[in-house]
Amino acid sequence: MKISVRVTPNAKKTELLGIEDGVYRIKLKSPPVDGKANQCLIEFLASHFKVRKSCVRIVSGDSSRQKIVEIVD
Repeated sequence: MKISVRVTPNAKKTELLGIEDGVYRIKLKSPPVDGKANQCLIEFLASHFKVRKSCVRIVSGDSSRQKIVEIVD
């Protein structure tokens, strides 16, 4: 499954704000430096969808707030 994600880094805590127009809005505690925010996003989505981290992959938007993420079982 592929989902659209809009992230906000440097938040107080990592949390899912909701889904608007099919886009998951997620706040991330990690800063957008050296891929830390992307790693935090992968860990959060793996936990949320109850899959291994290796099952979550950022397809596009590595350096953008708007990302396409693929989740496989």
